[in-house]
Amino acid sequence: MARRNHLDGFTRGRMIGKLEEGRTVTSVPAEFGINKGVVSCVWKAFQTTGTAVRKVGGGCPRTTTARDDRYIILQAKRSRRQSASVIAQQLSTATGRQVSRFTVARRLHKGGLFTRRPERCLPLKIDHRFTVVQRAQKLNNCQRSRVLFTDESRFSTRSDSQRVLIWREIGTVFYTINIKERHNYGGPGVLVWGGIMLNG
Repeated sequence: MARRNHLDGFTRGRMIGKLEEGRTVTSVPAEFGINKGVVSCVWKAFQTTGTAVRKVGGGCPRTTTARDDRYIILQAKRSRRQSASVIAQQLSTATGRQVSRFTVARRLHKGGLFTRRPERCLPLKIDHRFTVVQRAQKLNNCQRSRVLFTDESRFSTRSDSQRVLIWREIGTVFYTINIKERHNYGGPGVLVWGGIMLNG
């Protein structure tokens, strides 16, 4: 079966040599086991450029080096609330090369960092934690064995326009560095608590 792939310079030279001998474009592919279109493209390129060497490259040149990529990821981890534009400005100041915020975002995505909302929680002091543990210990073992699932959700009656995004890795939602503590919920709302128990 004919296959189409990148050929090395030696194979290209052999193909061009056979075509210069007078062989047809349809007979050469069968000998090399490649597609007829590949032979035709190689022959046309040879007639245009006069060489059998394949032109390497293409597309836009890479604007950042591996060192720049490490710098971008390090800056995002040092201050996770920085935007891609700010990191791009810092990189341009450090290296003297202009880098767009889209390039910075792509490098961060490749490094496993994505923009997400930080988890919010109330800062609990040691007294609060001790009280929670005491309440849990007061439950009877029988009652605890009957509880299957509990959950609570808060519904705010006011929209939150202060949306803050951070750079974080997948699976690190509840890491301390990705949690934003606040002392109030910022407006009225309704807290709904529910539980499922056996025989109740």
